[in-house]
Amino acid sequence: MKILFIHADYMEYEAKEKAIEGAEEIEKKKDAMDDVLVAFISVEEDDEWHGKASEEIKKVASMVNAENIMLYPYAHLSSNLAPPSKAVEMLRAVEEDLKKEYNVKRSPFGWYKSFKIQCKGHPLSELSRHVECKKEEEGGEEIESRWYILTPEGELIDAEEFDFTGHEGLKRFYEYEAHGSRQASEEPAHVKLMREHELVDYEPGSDYGNMRWYPKGYLIKRLMEEKVEEMCLGIGAMEVETPIMYDLNHPALSKYVKKFPARQYRVKADKGKEMFLRFAACFGQYLMAHDMVISYRHLPLRLLEIAKSFRKEQHGEVTGIKRLRAFTMPDMHTLCRDEEQALEEFRRQFMLSLEWAKMIEIEGEIAIRFVREFFERNREFAVELVKAWGKPVLVEMWEKRYFYFVMKFEINMNDSVGKAFALSTVQIDVENPYSFDITYVDEDNNRKYPYLLHASISGGVDRNVCAILEKEAMKMERGEKASYPFWLAPTQVRIIPVRNEFLEECIELAKKIKARVDVDDRDESVSKRIREAEKEWVPIIIVYGDNERNGVFRPRYRFECDENEINLERLNKIIEEKMEGFPFRKLPLPLLLSARPRFR
Repeated sequence: MKILFIHADYMEYEAKEKAIEGAEEIEKKKDAMDDVLVAFISVEEDDEWHGKASEEIKKVASMVNAENIMLYPYAHLSSNLAPPSKAVEMLRAVEEDLKKEYNVKRSPFGWYKSFKIQCKGHPLSELSRHVECKKEEEGGEEIESRWYILTPEGELIDAEEFDFTGHEGLKRFYEYEAHGSRQASEEPAHVKLMREHELVDYEPGSDYGNMRWYPKGYLIKRLMEEKVEEMCLGIGAMEVETPIMYDLNHPALSKYVKKFPARQYRVKADKGKEMFLRFAACFGQYLMAHDMVISYRHLPLRLLEIAKSFRKEQHGEVTGIKRLRAFTMPDMHTLCRDEEQALEEFRRQFMLSLEWAKMIEIEGEIAIRFVREFFERNREFAVELVKAWGKPVLVEMWEKRYFYFVMKFEINMNDSVGKAFALSTVQIDVENPYSFDITYVDEDNNRKYPYLLHASISGGVDRNVCAILEKEAMKMERGEKASYPFWLAPTQVRIIPVRNEFLEECIELAKKIKARVDVDDRDESVSKRIREAEKEWVPIIIVYGDNERNGVFRPRYRFECDENEINLERLNKIIEEKMEGFPFRKLPLPLLLSARPRFR
C-alpha cells in the first residue's frame, strides 16, 4: 500500500461522476474537514492485510498531533493496483480501525472527484510511505521483535530491565530503535559544521539529498574510500564494477525490487523499457555471481565495489549528510560454503569494522539482530563478538525469519538531536542465493547454494563524515576541543608568518614538511589567523617569526603532545607516526590562503 500524507489546514472534496463500474454507492457527494491529516491511498495487488497501514497512519498522526484524518483513495500512486472490491474492503477496514481513536472521514472509491487542500507547510506536513501489508502469520499478526541487552559476560537481559547506569549512550540508542522516528524535526549539528568547514552543502540544482562536495570534503571522502578499499582487498576481496541502472522487469530482479519500491528512481529507456537506478550494489554482484563458475575451493569468495547508489528516501528523513538520496557505499559480498565458514568470515569482517571505528575515532553503539533459533544455536559466537567490543550491545530478536538475513550487526552513532544512524554492517543472508540462483560445486560435483554475507566495513562514506562532525559537535558542547582524525584533516599543518618578510621562508618550510601544509599569508593579525586555524581544527599550527629562523618551532597541537620545541626532523617524525598505515593525498586547495576562493 502506498500512502501520501498531507497535514492540512483544510481539505474538501466533491464527487462528480463514477469512474469505474465498481464505484461505491454514496449518499453524500461533498465533505470537508479542518485541521486534518489527509492520507491519499493506493491499495496494491499484493496487499493482504490492513493492520500495518492503520498503524503507519496512526504513527504519522501522532507525529503531527492530528486528531482528524481523511482517507482519500488515490490510484495515481501505484501502477500495481488491487481489484476494486479488494481495495474497498481494505479501505473500509483501515477506516474502522482508525475510528476507534480518531475523527475519520473517507472519500468514496471509484469516483472522479475535485478537491481543495491547504497544506500547513511545516517540516512534517508532506510525507509518503510504502507499507508492506502482508499477513506474516495466522490471524494477520505481524512478526514483532523483542529487545535485549547482551553483556560481555554472556547475560541476555530484557532491555526494559537492564540497568543502563554507565551506558547512557546505549540507553539513548535503544530508546530510539524501539520507540523513535527517523523524521527530523530539528537540524542536527553537523549541518552547520559541514558548511562552516566548507566540506559539503545542499545542491539546489538537483534532487533533495544529492549534495555538492567541496575540495576539503571530497578529500576526506576519497581518503576514506581508499582506506576501506585497502582493508577489503587485504582480506582477499576482488574489486569489480557493476552498472548503476537496471531493467525493472529483469526476471531475477523484478521480485527483489518490489520489496523496495519507495527507494527507486525510475528512468525511461529505449522502446519504453523502464529502468531503475540501483539503491545498492547487491544485485549487480548477485547477477555476476550467478554467471560465475565457482568451486568449493574458491570459497570464501569476496566481491567488492565502491558503489555510488541512489535511494529516494522520504523527504522528512533526508537531512544534511546523515541520510542521502545519492551516496557512496563500499559494498562487499562474500559467498561461504556453509554456516561454519559464514560465521568465521562474519567474525573477520566484524573485527575489521571495529578497526575502522578506531580509525575514524568514534565509539558508537552496536546492535546485533537475530532470528532466535540462529541465536540459540550460535550463542557462544555472539558472546565472543560482544567480548571483542568490550561493552554491552543491543540485541533485536525475531521469533522467525522476517528478512533475508538470520544475523546482522551494525555500529550505530547517536547524533546531537537524539537520533541514531548505522555505519558499519555485516549480515548473513540465506535467501538471495536461492532468489538469484547463485551456486557452487562441492567435492562430489553437486551444485550447492552458499551462505551470503553482505558487508560494508565502513558503511556509507558520506555518513562517516557526518558521524565525525556529530561526535565533534557534542565534544564542543562539553567544552572540549574538536578535531579531525589526523589522516583526514584537510590541512594537517598550517604555517602563519608573523610578517610578510617571512613569507618566502614559510613557503620553503612548507615544501619540507611531509604533510598537507598551507600558509596563511592574509593581511590579518596573527591572533585572528590562529583563531581561524583553530576553528578549522588544524591539528598543528606553527607561528613563524624571528625566533623560528634557527629551525626550532613551538607548535600548537590539537592532539596530545608534550614536545613544546621541535625541529623539522622531529616534526616530520611525529607526522609519520600519526600517518602510519593511512593513505595520503595532497592538499586539495592552493598553498596560500590568500589565493583561495570561498565555497559558501
